[in-house]
Amino acid sequence: MIETRLATSSDAEAISALLTANAGDRGGMLLGQWPREAIETRIARGQSIVIATGDEGRLLGALLTSEKGFGEAPPVQAMLKAWPGGPDAYVYGPVCVAPNARGLGVLDALYAMLQATFPGREAILFIREDNPRSLNAHLRLGMREVARYDFDGKVFVVLSNRPDPK
Repeated sequence: MIETRLATSSDAEAISALLTANAGDRGGMLLGQWPREAIETRIARGQSIVIATGDEGRLLGALLTSEKGFGEAPPVQAMLKAWPGGPDAYVYGPVCVAPNARGLGVLDALYAMLQATFPGREAILFIREDNPRSLNAHLRLGMREVARYDFDGKVFVVLSNRPDPK
C-alpha cells in the first residue's frame, strides 16, 4: 500500500539518501547535490516535498517543489527563461522513485497528492531529452511539452501540466 504525505524535517535524511543515490555523479539522472541540510532548509522555508511510503514507513519516492524565486539553480533559471509559466506556476522537481518501487504507481500517487496540495496551479519541470523513461512517465500523467533549451551541453524538455499552455 502506497501512502503519501507532505514531508517533515524528520524525513530529510531518507529523502537526501534517495536523491543522492540517483544523482548524475552516481549514474542517475538527477542534477545537483542533495545533502540532508538542503532538504531540511527547503522544508523549513515552506517548500513542499511530497513523499510516498510503503510498508513500515519505507520511503518509496519523493517529489520536491519550490516557488519560483526560491534558490533557483542554473538549470532551473534556464528553464524559467525558456518557459516561465503562469503567474502562479511553481517548479516541480526533482522527483525520484526508489529503484525497487518503480512501475508500482508511486509517481501517480505522488502527483495526485501534489495536485491536491496545489489545486489549479501550473507545475513546470524539466527533464533531460535523453531520459525517455521520465519523459514518457510525465506525458502519461497528462503533462505536455512547452519548450526546450540547452544547458551545459545537454538538451532539456520543459513540461507543464496546464491543460492548454500558451
